Amino acid sequence: MNKTLDVITIGRSSVDLYGAQVGGRLEDMGSFNKYIGGSPTNIACGAARLGLKSAVITKVGDEHMGRFIREQLVREGVDVRGVATDPERLTALVILGIRDEEQFPLIFYRENCADMALREDDIDEAFVAQARSVVATGTHLSNIRTEAAVLKALRLARKHGAKTALDIDYRPNLWGVAGHGDGESRFVESQAVTAKLQSTLHYFDLIVGTEEEFHIAGGSTDTIAALRRVRAVSKATLVCKRGAKGAVAFESEIPHSLDLGQSGPGFPIEVFNVLGAGDGFFSGLLKGWLDEETWQKALEYANACGAFAVSRHGCTPAYPSLKELSFFLKRGVTRADLRNDEELEQIHWSTNRHRRVSGDWSTMRVFAFDHRMQFEQMAGYTPQKGGAFKKLCLEAALFVQDGQTGYGILCDNRIGRQALHAATGTGLWVGRPCEWPGSRPLTLEPELGLDCGGLEEWARDNVVKVLCFCHPEDDAALRARQEETVGRLYQAARRNGLEFLLEIIPSKVGVVDEMTNAKLIEQFYAVGIYPDWWKLEPMTSSAAWRNAIRAIEAHDGNTRGIVVLGLDAPEEELAASFKIAASFDLVKGFAVGRTIFGDVARQWMTGDTTDEAAVSEMARRFTRLCNIWDSARQSAKGN
Repeated sequence: MNKTLDVITIGRSSVDLYGAQVGGRLEDMGSFNKYIGGSPTNIACGAARLGLKSAVITKVGDEHMGRFIREQLVREGVDVRGVATDPERLTALVILGIRDEEQFPLIFYRENCADMALREDDIDEAFVAQARSVVATGTHLSNIRTEAAVLKALRLARKHGAKTALDIDYRPNLWGVAGHGDGESRFVESQAVTAKLQSTLHYFDLIVGTEEEFHIAGGSTDTIAALRRVRAVSKATLVCKRGAKGAVAFESEIPHSLDLGQSGPGFPIEVFNVLGAGDGFFSGLLKGWLDEETWQKALEYANACGAFAVSRHGCTPAYPSLKELSFFLKRGVTRADLRNDEELEQIHWSTNRHRRVSGDWSTMRVFAFDHRMQFEQMAGYTPQKGGAFKKLCLEAALFVQDGQTGYGILCDNRIGRQALHAATGTGLWVGRPCEWPGSRPLTLEPELGLDCGGLEEWARDNVVKVLCFCHPEDDAALRARQEETVGRLYQAARRNGLEFLLEIIPSKVGVVDEMTNAKLIEQFYAVGIYPDWWKLEPMTSSAAWRNAIRAIEAHDGNTRGIVVLGLDAPEEELAASFKIAASFDLVKGFAVGRTIFGDVARQWMTGDTTDEAAVSEMARRFTRLCNIWDSARQSAKGN
C-alpha cells in the first residue's frame, strides 16, 4: 500500500495553559498562554514542522477546547482523520508554570477526559496502514481500554510493515502512583508500572526515555541495569536522554557505561523551560530515523530540537521549522539564551507564523474600510452611522468571499468595532490600523497605550497595521521619532504573537522616484523592523517595483509579501497599476478602499441609497477589482 504518512502518534491531547509569569508560584499566576499539548500531539506537530507528514490518533471533547486542538493541528499541518470527538467527555486540560530550571509546577485535569476514552474501535486499519511509523507514549498503557487501542495500532503497524516507537513519557500521577499536586514528579518506583511496560516493550523498534524513565521500564534505579532489563525483552534501539549531556543510542548489547553509546553533538544553551523538551527531542529524532540518517545525525537533530524547546515558552510553539533547524545547525550557537537570539527568532517567527492563523494568503484581495477621518468628514456622518455602514462593508466583503480563501478586510476598532469583531472567525484576513489618521510625525491611536499594551486585548487573527507618512529625505529628528514609534509597535506586535503590516506613503510627503520606496524599506530594516507584510503605493515603473522588492528580499527571505494600496484612484488607474505589480511574485494583491466604498458611503450617509443597494454596489466594485487583479496575475504568468 502507498504510504502517505510518515508517522502516526497515538495518545494524549490537551490544552496547555502556561503561566506567563516566569519565576513565580503557580498559585500566583495572573495570566496564561494557551497552547495545544500532550506528548503525542506535541510530537506530531514537531514532526510536521520538520517536513514529515504526521497524524495523531486521539480524542477531544465536543466543545471549544476540543475544536481548538483540532483547528490548531490543521494549522500545524497534522492530519486529523484520527482525531475523534467524544460527545460525553471534556478535553483534557493542563495548567503549568515555570518556577526555575528545575521546578515546573503543573496540574493535570484529566479525570475521565476525552483522550482516555480512546478504545479499540477507534483504530482504523486502513488509516494505520498508510503510515511508515507509529509512535505510542506511555500514559495510554496505564488504562486497560486505552492500552487495548494502542496495542491494536501497534499490531496493525507491524502487519503493514511500519516501524514502531515508544516514548516512555512516565508521569507517575497519570499512572495513579502520585497525587494531583505532584504533576511535576518524574519518578516514583512501582512494580505494577514496570510490569505493564515490560509486557509491551517487545512491540517496538525504537524506545526513547530519560534515565528515570528507563528506571521504571527496567525496574532498577541503576541505569545500566535498567537498560539491560529492557534489552532482555526488546530488540529495539534504545535512546537514553541525559539532559545537558545529550543522548546516547544502543542498537544491541548494553555496555558498562552510557558514554560508550552512539551519540550526537550537544548544544551549550541556557535552560529556560524543560517542559516539552522531550517531545521536541523525539520530533528531531524521528526526522533522522525516518530519513535513515546515522544515529549520530539523528541525535544531532534531536538534541537541537530539544535545545529549542528548553529555550522558549511553551511546548509546540517552541519547536523549529526545518529551515530554522538547518540554519541553526549550520551557524551554531551565538548566545546561550536562544529566545533572545534576534536572528534565530526572526527565522522562527517567519517560518512558523502561518501556524497561528489558518488561510492561504498567497493571493490578497483586501477591501480596506479602516478609514476614520474620511468617514468623519462626510455629510450626514455620525459615529452610529459610521459603525452601521462598516457592517455593510463587511457584508459586501463576505458576499464576495463566499467561503473562499485569499480575501480580507482592513477595519478599525474606533468606528468599525462591531464589524471588526464580527469578522473574526469568518476566514477573512483581518488587518486593524493603529495610527492616528493623517498624523505626521506618526502618532498611535490612544487605545493602544504608551507601551502598546492594548494589543494584549486583540483577537489573535488580527494583523497590526500602521501607516507612516515618510520620505528618505526626512530630517534626522523626524525620522528617528517615527522609526521609534513604528519600532515600539512592532515589538509589541511580536510580543503578542500578532502579524505586522507596515504601510509607507512617501508621495504625500515629497517627490518620489524609482528608488524612493527601496530607500525607505532599507531604513526600516536597518533599525530592526521586519514587517510580515508591506503595503506600498502603486508604482508606475517596473524598475521601481524591482528596487523595492530587491530591498525586501535582501533582508527577509521569508516575508509574507506586498499588497498594493489604492489612494482613491479610479478603477482605470488601479487596473494599470495592477498590470505592472502583478508581474512580481512578491506582490500578493491589493488593499483598496475608497474606490469601492467612497461614493456609496456618501450617498448612504445622506439617505440617498438603501442598505441593500449599498451592499450590492460595493460587492460589485470589489468583485470587479478582484477580477482585474486575477486577470493581471494570470496574464503575467502567461495564462
